[in-house]
Formats: sequence, C-alpha cells, structure tokens
Amino acid sequence: MTAIGDLMGDHGRILTLQERALVNDILKKLIQDVARPVRKALAEKLALSPHAPREVTTLLANDEFDIASPILLNSPLLEDEDLMEIVRHRTISHRLAIAMRRSLNEPVCDALVATNSVDVIKALLENHGARISAATMTYLVDQSKTLDVYQEPLLRRADLPQDLAKRMYCWVSAAMRQFIVENFPVDPVELDLALSQIAQQAAQSVSLPAADDPAINLARQLAERQDLTPDIIVETLRRGETPLFEAMLGERIGVKPILARKLIYDSTGEGLVVACRAAGIDRSSFVTLFMLMQRARTEPMTRDPYLMSKSLELFDRVSTDAAKKMVERWSVDPEYLKSILKLQQRRR
Repeated sequence: MTAIGDLMGDHGRILTLQERALVNDILKKLIQDVARPVRKALAEKLALSPHAPREVTTLLANDEFDIASPILLNSPLLEDEDLMEIVRHRTISHRLAIAMRRSLNEPVCDALVATNSVDVIKALLENHGARISAATMTYLVDQSKTLDVYQEPLLRRADLPQDLAKRMYCWVSAAMRQFIVENFPVDPVELDLALSQIAQQAAQSVSLPAADDPAINLARQLAERQDLTPDIIVETLRRGETPLFEAMLGERIGVKPILARKLIYDSTGEGLVVACRAAGIDRSSFVTLFMLMQRARTEPMTRDPYLMSKSLELFDRVSTDAAKKMVERWSVDPEYLKSILKLQQRRR
C-alpha cells in the first residue's frame, strides 16, 4: 500500500492515465481492508499531493479523524461539495479540521456555521483564509451579543465591514470598544452619541414605579428644587431610610432605583464607588456611606479586609466626569463597568 502511495505521490515516476486508473481502482478496493496504521500512513503521504486519486482522498477524508485529519487540513483535491458532506455527516473533530483549512469558500463556511457549534465557528472566524459571506457575517455579529467568544475573532477579521464593527460597539467590552476605535475608520464621538441614545431607550424601557411611590416622588421633588445634595443623601442613609437613599442616589445619577440598587449592592464595592463619584459625593462622605452600607447588609460585601483601602484607591483614581460616563454606559451593558475598571487598572 505504501509503495502504491509513493507511485501516486509527487515524487513517484509519471504514470500513464491507464496506470493511474488501475492504481486508483486497486486502492479503492483495498482501502477499507487494510489496517489503520497503513491507512494513516497513506493519508499522510497523499495529503499534500495534487496528483493523488481524488476518490481515494475522499474516502480517507471520511475515515476516522486521526486518519482523516491530514487530508482535511491540507488536501487540495477536496472540493466544496466533499467538504460540505463531511461537515454534515462526520464528527466535530472533522468539522474543526475543515474550519482550519488554509482557504475556504463561502458555501463551506455557511455549512460550518449551520452546525451551531461554538468551537467550530470560533475556529472559522480565526481562519483569515475563510471567505465568509456578508449575510453570514451579519448573522455572526448578531450572535456575538450573547456569545462573547465570537467578538474578538470577528473584530480582528480584515473583512469585517465598518458598519458591523460600529454595531458591535454597543455590546462589546471596554477593551474591545477601544480596539474598534483604534482599528476601524469610525468617529468615536458618533459612537458615544449612539451609545447614549441606546442608554436612554434602555432607561425608558425599565418599568416605571407606581405613581404614588413616596420615596421616588420625594427624590424627584428634591431634585426639581435642586435640594438633592450629597449631604442629604448621606444623612438619609444615616437615619436608616434605605429605600429613600436608593431613590435619591438613583435620581442624583440619573438612573432608575432598580439600576441604582445594582450599583449600590455590587459585591466588589466598585459599583458604590462609581455611583458615589457620579453623584458628586466627597471622599469623607463616601467613607461614611461605605461603613453604613456594610452595617446595613445582612452579609458584608466581601470578606476582603483590604476592601476599604481598595475602594478608596479606586475613588481617588476615577473622576466625577468619568464616573458619569461609566454609569451611562453601564445602563446599556452591565458588564461595561467591570470591563472599564479592569482596563483602567491595566493602564496604571
């Protein structure tokens, strides 16, 4: 079998058409009967040969994965239909190998995406020799809203259209937003305006509180009279009026109480830092609020004994304007706050 493989490879002597057809016929009849090591050796021998018998190559490509892999990865003889058939009927390992081929045409890419395998699709996106159709690219961008693993491979593709990159700006992490600004011809001001509009729509979509909610009404009235000061917010919590404190802080930073509570009770303490900074609460008042919140909780925010010092360090590092922008964008994407804080820490 190996000798026949040598004949069909690039380094064998030139065979006549009749000789080649005869060898091809012999190989097809023997291929299923020979031992695995022999089939594997033959697959490795024929994987790179443009002169190997196509029918034999196809048979080997459908064999068990350890035999098929060199053919799937390298053989120039496999046509789109061959590859699509393997994608439909063979294992995830076969699909992954196809997704990593040096080049792939649109129909094969569509077949790989149709498997709905996250690992296969991620491998496809990382293959810059894969030609992905516009419709499939749009579909994968939409999928990246909930499948974070697609985001970076998509944004690193040279064939990702600018309009799709701009669309992704609304839901990717802070680091990926920075990548978009640095690598695509987009206007960061325009993107931030679009994000603000989405934030406003998201805020409007949050269920409104009952009209007679006294805490909400009082917080709103104080804000309208410009009496909703940081001091009054701190004093309200000191008196133990937690629902009113939540409503006041939410009104002060421009978010609904339900969103304010998510920031206030963030288990790391970072949300409270950002909320207080955005509200214009000074450092001394923040320390008071922090201690009061710790006492008010049934469980402490964290058992980290250095939480206060870490929170103060973050408080000193984040400006009021930056905190306001974080809160606005966090309203759209709860993961944004964590992402931007991590990004700031890496830049220190």
